Amino acid sequence: MATPVKLSIVFYSSTGTITEIAKELRDAGVKAGAEVRLVKAAELAPQSAIEANSAWAANHAATADVPEATPEDIEWADAVLFGSATRFGNISSQLKQFIDTLGGLWAQGKLADKVYSGFTSSATAHAGQETTLQALYTSVHHFGGIVVAPGFTDPVKFADGNPYGTSHVDGQGTKPVDDTTRAAARHQAQRVVRIAAQLKAA
Repeated sequence: MATPVKLSIVFYSSTGTITEIAKELRDAGVKAGAEVRLVKAAELAPQSAIEANSAWAANHAATADVPEATPEDIEWADAVLFGSATRFGNISSQLKQFIDTLGGLWAQGKLADKVYSGFTSSATAHAGQETTLQALYTSVHHFGGIVVAPGFTDPVKFADGNPYGTSHVDGQGTKPVDDTTRAAARHQAQRVVRIAAQLKAA
């Protein structure tokens, strides 16, 4: 029997939207037969900023038991899903800080030939979701990684409308992660695991 795909889901979430999508991706990855690690980028914001926002404080507490990502989580993986809310059309500083710790693995060629994909959220529609994912994929190109975006490869993608990755509009916390986003996440995880399994078998 072929060994299962090793999938790392590395995310940063402040108020919880990305956390919810990451969990949906994890569950779908497990269902697709992958061995999954769910890990978070370390928080860089001061505690005073976290405590000033009730949703941020609640998510910070709720994810306290989620391990912090290390470069070993990337080295271990056959496939990686990176997630971050958009920050001025780019990924969060927390996730970027983690990616910037991967230079040692990059220099050894250990980031290459893995499958990568991304997910994001924003407060309003078209508020940098696509540029955030494209910025993330710029790093993947430097890795020598293989971008496996969901594209329009399933009817669920015509509902969420983002071929670059799963994305959600949370309306400043007024729009919880919905069935459309969850379906898109499940499709993305299944596609990533399937393509990674084909590459692993080859």
